[in-house]
Amino acid sequence: MDLQLTGRSALVTGSTAGIGLAIATRLAAEGADVVITGRQRAKLDTAAAQVQVGAAGRVRAILADPGTPEGAETLVRAIPEVDILVNNLGIYEVKAFTEIADADWHHLFEVNVVSGTRLAQTYFPRMQGRGWGRIVFVSSESGLVPPPDMIHYAVTKSAQLTIARGLAQLTKGSGVTVNTVLPGPTRSDGIGDFLKSVASDPTLPHDAMEAEFFRLHRPLSLIQRMIEPDEIAAMVAYLASPLAAATNGAALRVEGGIVPTIA
Repeated sequence: MDLQLTGRSALVTGSTAGIGLAIATRLAAEGADVVITGRQRAKLDTAAAQVQVGAAGRVRAILADPGTPEGAETLVRAIPEVDILVNNLGIYEVKAFTEIADADWHHLFEVNVVSGTRLAQTYFPRMQGRGWGRIVFVSSESGLVPPPDMIHYAVTKSAQLTIARGLAQLTKGSGVTVNTVLPGPTRSDGIGDFLKSVASDPTLPHDAMEAEFFRLHRPLSLIQRMIEPDEIAAMVAYLASPLAAATNGAALRVEGGIVPTIA
């Protein structure tokens, strides 16, 4: 399917690994000119080279962290306008509720919520002025089904859903859409450490830890496996395309059936 992204410009935050890297790679393969961001030059250059393989559009790497005001300003100065903004930057951790310090709350909120808000505040009005644009927030199923050992993370993901829906209500007749994607547990560079942190026995083989995780911690999952980053990227690429013009203000699940509701 041609997603009609040739010539469109896209900015993907948190794009040096995992879901963000997969999204950037898919958008570039579909013909978009893609900007990726990161905090470490070596990792950023490696990611840019990976995205460039098979890319039909141009790839640019900007050393900036939109999780800070200074980083966001650097990014906006370098890239004044984009057609597609994918707010993927995010962090997570497992921590007992009584052990979550004020600094933990503030840090997760700053990175997971404020980073995307900063960029949307800049790019959204400019998209409206041009009469076309796509903003996608990468949230999580945790925003709807909060894990008891990641409550602070879940709160930030719920906040993204609220921001995206509220922002979508400002798009009427503008040609701009704002949507949210809700991944479930996804295979990434740090997933091994995460599984060890919740495993009954961290010396178990990886496959056994993954099976135990779904059995004990995500029993509602219908696929009972980690989601691949490319599976998330496929949904985001569709939402970023002109083909998704009638999808606005939506929260689309790519979470393997963990959320046990029909809407």
